[in-house]
Amino acid sequence: MSPPSHPPPSLLGSIAEICIVSPNLYSTIDGFTKLGVGPFQIFDFNPTTVVNQKLHAEKGADLFRLKVAFAKQNSVVVEIMQPTGGRSLMQSFLDENGGRQGVQHVAWDMGGQLSMGERQEVMAERGFQVAMQGIWKGRKGQCHFCFFDTLEKSVGTVFETIEFSKDWEDPECEWYPHEPQEGSGVQTVEA
Repeated sequence: MSPPSHPPPSLLGSIAEICIVSPNLYSTIDGFTKLGVGPFQIFDFNPTTVVNQKLHAEKGADLFRLKVAFAKQNSVVVEIMQPTGGRSLMQSFLDENGGRQGVQHVAWDMGGQLSMGERQEVMAERGFQVAMQGIWKGRKGQCHFCFFDTLEKSVGTVFETIEFSKDWEDPECEWYPHEPQEGSGVQTVEA
C-alpha cells in the first residue's frame, strides 16, 4: 500500500493515555510503583458499570468484564487493564501474546473538539471501524470509550478515544497500593 500523495489533515490530537494489558493487574501496578508511578485508582468494568457494550458488530449487556487501573503521570494517564470475563480486545491481546503483558492501546484526545459520533464518522471515512466500545457510568455523568480497528489496518496497535461528560465524577474506586497522601498532587481520572 503506497502512502497518499497528499496526506489528510491530522485528527488524532494529543496522546491522553497509554494502556498495558496484564494477566495480573496488581503485579503490574507493583512494577510501576517501583518506578514512582501511582497510586492507582482501580475500577471494575462490568454490566452494571459499563453499559452499551459493543465488540465488533456484536452488542450486548455482558460482552466483557475488566479490572481497570489509572494513574496520572504528568499529562498522560497510565492505564492497566486485566480481562476478568467475556471476550474483549484485551483478552485477545493476551491470547495472541502467550499471556504476556504489554502495550495494547494508545488513547488520543482527537483535539477535544469532536463529539464521539463525529470521531467515529471521521475514523470510518479513513477506513477504521469501531472494534469495541462502551459507556462507563460515573458517580455523576458518563465516559464513552471507543477502540478502533487500527491494529490490523496499518499502525500495529489499537487506538482509543474517550469522551467524558461535563458533569463527570469518578465512581467509587479502590486505591492501590495506598490512597493518595494529602497535598501529594495526585490527580484522579477526570483531572
